Amino acid sequence: MVTWLRNHLYARWIMAILRIWLGWQWFNAAAEKMGSPVWTGNKAGTAIAGFLKHAVSLSQGAHPGVQGWYASFINATALPNAAFFSYLVSWGEMFVGLALIIGAFTTFAALMGAVMNTAYLLAGTSSTNPNMLIIEVLVLVAGFNAAVYGVDYWIIPWFRQIMHYEAPPSAGSGIRRKSRA
Repeated sequence: MVTWLRNHLYARWIMAILRIWLGWQWFNAAAEKMGSPVWTGNKAGTAIAGFLKHAVSLSQGAHPGVQGWYASFINATALPNAAFFSYLVSWGEMFVGLALIIGAFTTFAALMGAVMNTAYLLAGTSSTNPNMLIIEVLVLVAGFNAAVYGVDYWIIPWFRQIMHYEAPPSAGSGIRRKSRA
């Protein structure tokens, strides 16, 4: 399955379609937040504070929907900085969406999307988050094959070249270099 996802032509097309759909989901979610004053306006932090307080309330009882350690993180870190997290979520969703739609830095965008979906799931939500997380994992496993039909087709080879990521063949590998003469 991994070999098929990473190398097959059909997988490339399927992953491109899933990647663009996933990017559109993130972009749509961000667009709703970006236009709202309780997310990115003069009342930034209001919406996310309500969401986080509800998540903390789900950590009580015999069968909590939110784990205690995550509720502690929310209380100690996220709620006191609700305005910051409000902008972070809004812009993070926007950048992940745009990157996935155009296929730029695809695996990093899918990883950041997976991190956000995991955070939402840990906070006790469901919605489309599990579906999106599964697709993000598939995009991560597919690697460059998920990004071939996108801007990464040009970015990744250039990036590998400037970072000297592709090592030259070793002396005993049987691969001959072309002479420069």
